Amino acid sequence: MALTDKIQQLLGEVASFVATNEAELEELRLKYLSRKGIINDLMAEFRDVPNDQKRLVGIQLNELKASIQEKFNALKQEIISHEDVDGNLDLSRTPYPIALGTRHPLSLVKNEIVDIFARLGFTVATGPEIEDDWHVFSSLNFADDHPARDMQDTFFIQSQPDIILRTHTSSVQSRVMETQKPPIRVICPGRVYRNEAISARAHCFFHQIEGLYIDKDVTFADLKQILLLFARQMFGADTKIRLRPSYFPFTEPSAEMDISCNICGGKGCSFCKHTGWVEIMGCGMVDPNVLDANGIDSKIYKGYAFGFGVERITNLKYRVSDLRLFSENDQRFLEEFTSAH
Repeated sequence: MALTDKIQQLLGEVASFVATNEAELEELRLKYLSRKGIINDLMAEFRDVPNDQKRLVGIQLNELKASIQEKFNALKQEIISHEDVDGNLDLSRTPYPIALGTRHPLSLVKNEIVDIFARLGFTVATGPEIEDDWHVFSSLNFADDHPARDMQDTFFIQSQPDIILRTHTSSVQSRVMETQKPPIRVICPGRVYRNEAISARAHCFFHQIEGLYIDKDVTFADLKQILLLFARQMFGADTKIRLRPSYFPFTEPSAEMDISCNICGGKGCSFCKHTGWVEIMGCGMVDPNVLDANGIDSKIYKGYAFGFGVERITNLKYRVSDLRLFSENDQRFLEEFTSAH
């Protein structure tokens, strides 16, 4: 039988190929497409075809090989589809290879802080990032000429001069005091905005967590104890704290809190500027003017408040030297926290 006749016969057989499982499909492959298969034998016969016929026969031979390969691929896909329908589909597999993401270091630290205060009886309160002057400044005892009200410090909405991007999460405390009656025990995590130049040590937005406790007979000793418990839970049982007098419009008396350097253990190093101490937050007793402005009788109730930056705590915990890394979404940086979940 001439080679062209064999090719035409095999082209007719291709449509009748049947395979219901992988074993039968492999038999087809070995019979037609392997090194000892029919196509390889036809290629050997092709060498004896007269030169004036080789072009036509070569085209037919290539069409046959392509036709068999297409039929083989179609049967293979059909077998795979049937296996999936029969219940062999692995539903845990991703549709395509993709690396799993990780939690952001700020989220890791924020969740840890929230968990610590939750165990101490604090609940989470949230509020809008676009705020009004009353909740950000006036209700918190900021004077009309306070520098924070200047455009150099705060982002104002140009068309509405009383609408701003909140500069601290204390605005959430104000909203809580307006709507809840004491006792109040909340922490307020969230993003805040300041009109500052972006650098390794500063950014125009960052994250804060502020706490508020209001009840009868609340004292500064209560504040000190809760902050000591937090510091030891966050940085280790040997952590020490110290409170230094300071000033904030919404607390009186006010203080800044330092912790013993968790890198050198308080002995002094370049990180703590050889003092053995690192500042982490501001705190104080809620000013009576703030209580009265938000509808709480300052003659009956007292309270304390504190606030700190999540980036600051994250730097202390993971020693991140450049604040810009937290917002640049560099995959290499984020992958360093895979094991910190």
